[in-house]
Amino acid sequence: MSAQCETTARRRSGAEMGFFERFLTVWVLLCIVAGIALGHFFTAPLQVLGRLEVARINLPVALLIWLMIVPMLLKIDPAALHEVRRHWRGVAVTVFVNWGVKPFSMALLAWLFIGTLFRGLLPAAQIDSYIAGLILLAAAPCTAMVFVWSNLSRGEPHFTLAQVALNDSIMIFAFAPIVGLLLGLSSITVPWDTLLLSVVLYIVLPLLLAQTWRHALLARPQGGERLARVIQLLQPLSLIALLATLVLLFGFQGEQIIAQPLVIALLAVPILLQVFFNSGLAYLLNRALASPHCVAGPSALIGASNFFELAVATAIALFGFESGAALATVVGVLIEVPVMLIVVRIVNRTRPWYERRAGVPSYDECCPEPGKIPVPCASCPTP
Repeated sequence: MSAQCETTARRRSGAEMGFFERFLTVWVLLCIVAGIALGHFFTAPLQVLGRLEVARINLPVALLIWLMIVPMLLKIDPAALHEVRRHWRGVAVTVFVNWGVKPFSMALLAWLFIGTLFRGLLPAAQIDSYIAGLILLAAAPCTAMVFVWSNLSRGEPHFTLAQVALNDSIMIFAFAPIVGLLLGLSSITVPWDTLLLSVVLYIVLPLLLAQTWRHALLARPQGGERLARVIQLLQPLSLIALLATLVLLFGFQGEQIIAQPLVIALLAVPILLQVFFNSGLAYLLNRALASPHCVAGPSALIGASNFFELAVATAIALFGFESGAALATVVGVLIEVPVMLIVVRIVNRTRPWYERRAGVPSYDECCPEPGKIPVPCASCPTP
């Protein structure tokens, strides 16, 4: 059995979603209620927090975003980039969907639904802001929850790690140009100084900090165990920071949501469609290229995923707490878990159909269940 298949077999019985992750939608709904209540009864303190800005970057939100992002980036091993060539078909498909299709398909869906079909049902002053928020949501792929989705779909862990590391590298250079291009095409003014500052503040600096911290931990005796303990310790803090950000956001958005409850449902439509479209596209392209199902599954899930933490932070920096852009990115958080679980179920249930294509190796050939003897497979990736 190849090294990556051994890892897959060991991870097969690994941790499922934790308590916080499993009920993320519930926590988000509770944050909506708590935020609206705080916005109604404690308006003055929230306004004070909203005014704590430097160069249009809200300082409390910046701190919370760092608490969200740094624990995620600690998991990323830059050395995994050498795995890219081993799974080149799956990597090529995922990069194409993540960076060449998803941002543009979301912009198209936003223009179609928010800018045209739903225009009469939404506040006219916020239409462009809603579109901007949806563009931000789809402009970068997820770097954290995809490990959970990969595990649930029996994904090849080395592929997932290599793909996330590659996406993080691309994101440093591609996020701002893609956002700027699509916002410009939408006739939305792009504050480039704030956008570039957001990239540095929410991508470059957290990545440097996380990798420096990771290297320091691994350099010490029993470094792997130390790193695992730190990640385990920080993971709940990361989710709590996300929920605290949402409470603040809904504190500012509460009156608008109460007045326009239909807005959230309408914003969810293009998000749902882009998730199913991009995951389906990645899945079918992998099958056409005869990638193993354990690569196609996580490829589809990464292809459809959104880095909603970065989207929320950038939307607040560019357009403010009370903007439609900020609200649109939060709708992505609200539906992330249930919709991705649906995609996981589809991926798992269609495995027999997927592997009927000529040239696609089966799990028994590449990554058998624990205790099984692997069947020799000429087409499986080898170290």
